[in-house]
Amino acid sequence: MDKSLYIGMSGAKQNMLAQQAHANNLANVNTTGFKKDFAQARSMPVFGEHHPTRAYAMTERPGTDFTPGSLQQTGRDLDVAVEGDGWLAVQNQQGEEVLTRSGSLQVDVNGIVRLTSGEAVLGNGGPVALPPYERLLVGADGTISIKPVGGPADQLVEVDRLKLVNPPQDALMKGDDGFIRRKPGEALDGPEAPDADARVVSGYLESSNVNAVEEMIANLELSRQFEMQVKVMQRADQNAESTARLLQNL
Repeated sequence: MDKSLYIGMSGAKQNMLAQQAHANNLANVNTTGFKKDFAQARSMPVFGEHHPTRAYAMTERPGTDFTPGSLQQTGRDLDVAVEGDGWLAVQNQQGEEVLTRSGSLQVDVNGIVRLTSGEAVLGNGGPVALPPYERLLVGADGTISIKPVGGPADQLVEVDRLKLVNPPQDALMKGDDGFIRRKPGEALDGPEAPDADARVVSGYLESSNVNAVEEMIANLELSRQFEMQVKVMQRADQNAESTARLLQNL
């Protein structure tokens, strides 16, 4: 295969992969608590039994931007936003403890507090379960208090506390499911320890930290680069045809 054709093909493929990363960020611009992914490309020399005279492109996702998004007021009792550093611990469908900044909560028919996507929200001793109530309050430290059905108007009963954790950011990664967990080399033997200093704000949700304009500009730049790589492939094909015609005339 002509080397220039392979260079163009390799570059076009990596441009498409980078576009996917930015397109995913853009698609989640309105997703509560979403953290955007970084994308970068670097040149990789081809090693082997020859001199590394050619370099090819390689796109990679070096990490996730954990910068907090802005807080948006909703006024809903079961909407909570983590203020500052920290994460809300939830249990996914596989029973694994994962972390999120999405605090749009709901109560299912069994009284279990869940994310809108279905994951159970963890408390002091497991998933948070609420008895029937008329009023609910979430304190700044994550304490959940309710006014029981039929109870006095001024009676509030503490039932549980949201599990808020704050592991080191450099030990975290975002999985394919969108949830945050520890990197394989940083995994703990047990669950994360609660952080008493973590705080939440009730009646608010954290918006995505994606800048739509930046993501659109990045996609436009990658589209231009993709067109350039396709032109390289076309020129390589034209050169091959010209060479074949010259050889036929010899």
